[in-house]
Amino acid sequence: MVLDVLAIGAHPDDVELCVGGTLAALVREGYRVGIVDCSRGEYGTRGSATLRIEEARRAQSILGVHHREFLNMPDSTITPTDDGIVELVRVLRQYRPKVVLFPPPFERHPDHEAVHRIVRSALFKSGLARLKTFDTHGTEQEPYRPPRFYCYIQAYHHEADFFVDISDTFEQKLEAIRAYSSQVYAPDKYESTEPETLLSRPEFLESIIARARYWGSLIGVRYAEGYLTVEPLGLRSLTVLLP
Repeated sequence: MVLDVLAIGAHPDDVELCVGGTLAALVREGYRVGIVDCSRGEYGTRGSATLRIEEARRAQSILGVHHREFLNMPDSTITPTDDGIVELVRVLRQYRPKVVLFPPPFERHPDHEAVHRIVRSALFKSGLARLKTFDTHGTEQEPYRPPRFYCYIQAYHHEADFFVDISDTFEQKLEAIRAYSSQVYAPDKYESTEPETLLSRPEFLESIIARARYWGSLIGVRYAEGYLTVEPLGLRSLTVLLP
């Protein structure tokens, strides 16, 4: 399956929290979209790896995302190993996305920073002809280097380089986030005696809404998601900026 856009996260729910609105909009526009979760969230304070995968599948259905894959990197101890980089190379060569979305370099959770480094390395190495990788059938993969890649913004505040209007898909994004009822505040869906976390407090989802509203206000829309550029962003013509 060839994808137009591939979003990569460290844990199930990272992608929905950061770019759920963007992905839902792309699906509506007819693009093929995928998500890769590098771990299964097995070290999370609440829920379990099995439950989080079930929740991720529900969120995928809500967003309309065409493909979702879970890798086996160790939750909470993800590191930029050669094996992890080669695994991401395999993913990039398999799905050949035109755009890759992934975590920023500086973040609250070390796993997010580690995935950034892994993806940055894999983005380059996936174009190396002498680096051999094989698909699940044992067939050697062709080199491929995605032409565009951008970082989404997670917990820490960053001054975004550009914003995407998600006003039409923001409620869909919230529904996908609430699918992770073991993680976020959803008292009608998940009752537990597990410890409270940052995500499970009501204030967390309120902060997601507030940030999207603030970013939207900066570009004159109701809701937006922010992105960071890794390389210079060029335009074929200034006409693409004309209303």
